[in-house]
Amino acid sequence: MENQRLYIDFHILQTVPPSCVNRDDTGSPKTAVYGGVTRARVSSQAWKRAVRLMFKEELLPAEEVGARTKKIVGMVAKEIAALDPGKDGAKLSRAALENAGLKIVKDDKGTDALFFMSKAQAKALAALAVSGSEDKKAYKEALKAAPSVDIALFGRMVANDPSLNYDAAVQVAHSISTHGVQNEYDYFTAVDDLGPEDNAGAGHLGTVEYNSATLYRYATVNIRELAASLGREAVPHVLRAFGEAFIRSMPTGKQNTFANRTLPDAVYVTIRKDQPVNLCGAFERAVLPSSEGYVGPSRERLMDYARQVYADYTGDPAAAFTAGSGLEALAPAQPLPQMLDALEAALGQYLDANEVE
Repeated sequence: MENQRLYIDFHILQTVPPSCVNRDDTGSPKTAVYGGVTRARVSSQAWKRAVRLMFKEELLPAEEVGARTKKIVGMVAKEIAALDPGKDGAKLSRAALENAGLKIVKDDKGTDALFFMSKAQAKALAALAVSGSEDKKAYKEALKAAPSVDIALFGRMVANDPSLNYDAAVQVAHSISTHGVQNEYDYFTAVDDLGPEDNAGAGHLGTVEYNSATLYRYATVNIRELAASLGREAVPHVLRAFGEAFIRSMPTGKQNTFANRTLPDAVYVTIRKDQPVNLCGAFERAVLPSSEGYVGPSRERLMDYARQVYADYTGDPAAAFTAGSGLEALAPAQPLPQMLDALEAALGQYLDANEVE
């Protein structure tokens, strides 16, 4: 059997105009110091949330997407009502979840921490409850089996019962700007439409902090881990959905204020049989301002750094794909739908060759 390691790396360059995509506890756009320079930052959590929303709204059937919530009593009760409307759904649901080993604080508040559950798991618990089963092992197995796509991708942690954990198949880096940034402030006013005509003053004054940036975004998918959770047959379809969502999605912070929704300037995807490789080192030395902007020099940096890493350490990836423009030296450019088709087809071939199960 060949080496079963198989990873898909996504590298994205994306320009974002004045915006506040992801805020810290003071309302300021998140930043990080990298290479001794302050960079714009968007947290991995924010982008993973955007990916999950795109799954739900556009890319996957509802049955394949889970819910992260404290109110799991209601989730199971809904499935109980669908099976037997005459049953006390809330009571049976609570008993089922407690039989599975979860601590329920109150029916309306649910668990003491957010819990990630798939629809299939909720249905399985409901079926056991309606049947009158008292087999706690069966309830726990129902809560462990049949994870949703997003549970398999992003993992599930249950602090008081690690046996219910799922290891994440995806790692998402915090996105950082390829260059230095300095946050700015927008001073704004709002006029009272029904104010007296002789009062020219504003009804409200405020400020909002923002920045603009060309971001380097990175994520990697452990295909072996994904196959272990969902089965080999589901992997190409799920990987394609993740790839499209990660490439096209964007966190929605202050989106109504800035209308900052953009698509990537360039996308580079690799299939690797050794290890994931984050190429953020291309920007450890911040790209300097120039008349060419930041996107062009950032593309050049990414290509040069990737070729240097391959020459010094890893060799070329098993396969590579690009969308957008400017990275053709790494792989031929294709429109996004065709690139995703090619990635999905190539992944199927590598799964067969590697016998990943």
